Amino acid sequence: MFNYIFGPVPSRRLGMSLGVDLVPRKVCSLDCVYCEVGITTKLTTERMEYVPYEKVVKELSEYLDHSPAPDFITFSGYGEPLLNSRIGDVLKFIKENYPRLKVAILTNGTLLSDKNIRAEIMQADLVLPSIDAATDKVFKKLNRPEKHLKVKKHIQGLIDFRKEFKGEICLEVFILPGYNDHNEEVSELKKAIREIQPTFVHLNTLDRPGAIEGLHPATKEQLEDIKNKIDFENTLIVAAAHSSKKNKAYRADKESAILETISRRPCTIPDLRNIMSLHINELNKYLDILEAEGKITTEFGERGMFYRLK
Repeated sequence: MFNYIFGPVPSRRLGMSLGVDLVPRKVCSLDCVYCEVGITTKLTTERMEYVPYEKVVKELSEYLDHSPAPDFITFSGYGEPLLNSRIGDVLKFIKENYPRLKVAILTNGTLLSDKNIRAEIMQADLVLPSIDAATDKVFKKLNRPEKHLKVKKHIQGLIDFRKEFKGEICLEVFILPGYNDHNEEVSELKKAIREIQPTFVHLNTLDRPGAIEGLHPATKEQLEDIKNKIDFENTLIVAAAHSSKKNKAYRADKESAILETISRRPCTIPDLRNIMSLHINELNKYLDILEAEGKITTEFGERGMFYRLK
């Protein structure tokens, strides 16, 4: 069993993605109210070797030397991957030893204001940063950043990265009603997007229970309206695109195991993760399908969101 890589996980944007987790749960520079991983346990901008480089590359070698090649190797997981001070070294290892493989980085983008961090990830093929707010008021309410982070610096870091990076940038904007869907904020987001000039913009909304209670996803109509207001050519709505059972990575035995587990008692995502030894990204793919098929439902309890048979 691997400790720092997971999957491959079927991804609606990256095909079959082999995940690389470079920070423990949940070390991040933001504490977003909608985060499916849960509340941030270490809110920081301090970089260090949270996960040992030697152990990560050993697991990557063991997997890649004996398994079919994934569509992407993706730095993602439980927290903000750019907080790991050796991410550039891991990226270099992949590109030197497996040059045909594509590498993606999922990041909240808050550390890209640092030119040295930007330089570390120039060998990536695709970077997927986020921007959910263009004013500090909404940034603080929605993303709950580390105290030194400011949205203007966040946006400027993305602008500078776009100027330097030769690969594709897919900018995700997470729309949460009551937080960043009002006209003034959408107008400011539109300005920021035009300054950043990403390759694509992906509009997303709540698909899993968030870190706090009482959140609601934007409707398809709301997302279409915001897409029209942003008026950026390469903008796609990616919300509510459930995983398919036809995907070659889908395992019926894992679905059955989830159903059997919650038939005994309702479980939170951490409960299921601990019982089944599945990474949260992989676990959520199965929960997506089971919810879409009406086999499970959710309710909020003292320890968070619980899944139970419908």
